[in-house]
This record gives sequence, structure tokens and C-alpha cells, in this order.
Amino acid sequence: MNTLLRCTDCPRLAGFLAGVRERHADYHARPVAPFGDPRARLLIVGLAPGMHGANRSGRPFTGDHAGILLYKTLHAFGFASRPVSVAADDGLQLHDCRITNAVKCLPPQNKPEPAEIRTCNRYLANELAAAPELRVILALGLVAHKAVLLALGLKQSALPFAHGARHALPAGRLLIDSYHCSRYNTQTRRLTSADFSDVFRRIRAELD
Repeated sequence: MNTLLRCTDCPRLAGFLAGVRERHADYHARPVAPFGDPRARLLIVGLAPGMHGANRSGRPFTGDHAGILLYKTLHAFGFASRPVSVAADDGLQLHDCRITNAVKCLPPQNKPEPAEIRTCNRYLANELAAAPELRVILALGLVAHKAVLLALGLKQSALPFAHGARHALPAGRLLIDSYHCSRYNTQTRRLTSADFSDVFRRIRAELD
């Protein structure tokens, strides 16, 4: 954890965060650690921290639009103690669930470069290796999907991304894909609340 928080291995991202800290002294503005139950059977993988969300609060999907649908749905399916995540110290707890990102640092324009995704992938690989109870991985978007496959040493072409897709992984694990719950996807209705609930209904069925 401390190694992650001190990581500056991606020069572009480290420099960008240094500038953010100068402009926003009260922001976390460092790599964002995973949040939730370390023994969870469900791991949710997003893209990267949002500027005024996780980058500000220090908790994944907390304080920005993307987290609204995510935490509401987690609560509805019994994975979160409350439906809204507002701050890292708000007392919210995850049950049998953990949330992380493919890239732990805020990227400019929310677009990490391929080399940055590869450099950061060792953290995701370590998270997967250290979670023997893990059964279902939910990838929010194509970048997260590819990052999971990279972390597991699997060929990208063998398991293509598609919303609602279900992929069998080694060790009896399962990868489920969803469109990212971003403002753009929800406002354009590429991803509706009903669509997202359907994904979690399948996840709950797998775990139960």
C-alpha cells in the first residue's frame, strides 16, 4: 500500500499530479489505493481516478458522477452499507466487494497512455494474486477488461470485450464486462440503470 502511494513510475502522470497538488492543496492527488474487503469474492476494476472524484477524495469512484450509479447499485445488491459514497471517511463499508482501477493515478483528460497502463499493471496483478477467495471480476470498460487480461497473462484476442459478456478465467474465476458507469455513458443511455442492474443480478447469481 505505501509503495503504491509513493509510486512515481510514470513521469507524465507524476508530473500532472504534482501540478494538481499545487492547484488543489486539499486534494488527495496521489495514486488511489483499492477500497473494500481484501477477502472479497467480487472485484470491480475501473479505468482510473477522476479529477474531482477519487483524485480528490482518495477513494475509488467517490465524489464524481461515475460513482453515483455504482454505489447505488452496490447497495441495492447488498455489496455496500449505503447507496452514496461522499468521502473516504464517511463510514461506508463494502461487503464481499473490492474496487480498484486499471491505472491508479489521474491521467490528463482521463486518458492513460498504453505504456502507463502496462507500468501500473503490476499492482493489479498483485491484487489478483493476493485474493484467493476472488470469484468474479467486473471490468468497467475496455481498458479495465484489457488490464485484467494483461494482469493474468491472457491473450486479448481470446476474450473480446462486450457489454454483458461472461468469460471463464483460470482458477475457476469469471470475468464479466460492462460499459463504464461514466457520465457520458449514462447520459447518452449507452448504459442505463436497468442495464447495470442486470449485470449485478448476474454477478449475485454467480456468487449465491
